[in-house]
Amino acid sequence: MEEPLRRIRALHTASTITVYQAYSPEIGLPAARDGRFPAAWRRGRMTWIKPSFLWMMYRSGWGTKVGQETVLSVEITRDGFDWALRHACLSSYVRGLHPDRNTWQRDLKRAPARVQWDPERDLHLRPLPHRSLQLGLSGEASSRYADDWIVSISDVTPLAHEIHALVRNGELDSATQLLPQEQAYAAGDKLLAHLNP
Repeated sequence: MEEPLRRIRALHTASTITVYQAYSPEIGLPAARDGRFPAAWRRGRMTWIKPSFLWMMYRSGWGTKVGQETVLSVEITRDGFDWALRHACLSSYVRGLHPDRNTWQRDLKRAPARVQWDPERDLHLRPLPHRSLQLGLSGEASSRYADDWIVSISDVTPLAHEIHALVRNGELDSATQLLPQEQAYAAGDKLLAHLNP
């Protein structure tokens, strides 16, 4: 079955969805230990959450890039995630989807969340033809994320390193078996209508 160009793929349950972020150990380790972000985590800054594990591996270089050495798996409520989608704006203007560029710019400025659709990645971190969602949270969305939506935070850096080692050794089947089992996230068409060009 062919993948649609844009789809949210994620590890999820009936009530939660798992997203990924990568931080320096000063933020990532206390977050995983305490199940919440430490005081050093800046609320005022846009924070990007990624439902795709392999896209996070691409972004963080398998947890080796400076400031991204600790890869976190953050389980949040579906209610929170869906709220963010409802209140999100696409990060770039799309003719036909937005009435005009000025309206889009106004909506983007007001929106507490923004969406980018970036190429999904394979085990070698090469781009695939279909895209995965990246969700940026700021203002009210960032506060809700930190204070209300988080169910648990886990340090998955060892898993990232283990999968990366298998890929380097050409053991792709073994690497695939360790990947989080991401499935299509049943966000209604209505939730994504304003986000799917």
